[in-house]
Amino acid sequence: QMQLAESGGGSVQTGGSLRLSCKVSSYGSSTFFIAWFRQSPGKEREGIAAIHNAYNSPFYGHSTRGRFTVAYDSTKKTLYLQMRNLQPDDTGMYYCAAEGLSDRVLDPQYRYWGQGTQVTVSS
Repeated sequence: QMQLAESGGGSVQTGGSLRLSCKVSSYGSSTFFIAWFRQSPGKEREGIAAIHNAYNSPFYGHSTRGRFTVAYDSTKKTLYLQMRNLQPDDTGMYYCAAEGLSDRVLDPQYRYWGQGTQVTVSS
């Protein structure tokens, strides 16, 4: 059973930065995709970024490409999301998810999910 715990959310102004973290407490599989998703009010859950825990080959969604950077530290078992130039549309609950169930790694089909961390961007 894999457990995920997000942290690092908060309130920032437009143009600000935040770094989210997702601590993995135990592994289900030895190799897996791990990803960030965002749930904004009135919108479907959106895939932000995904990365394989063993291979440094990130995937990004269209809305955040170029502003967000995903990384996985295997020694710390922690997933990061560095967010820059934040905009009000980036407001939402950010979830960490692991062990993708689909080849489409930015689709919200993952076996394990964290509880989320809130990000609020004000204009």
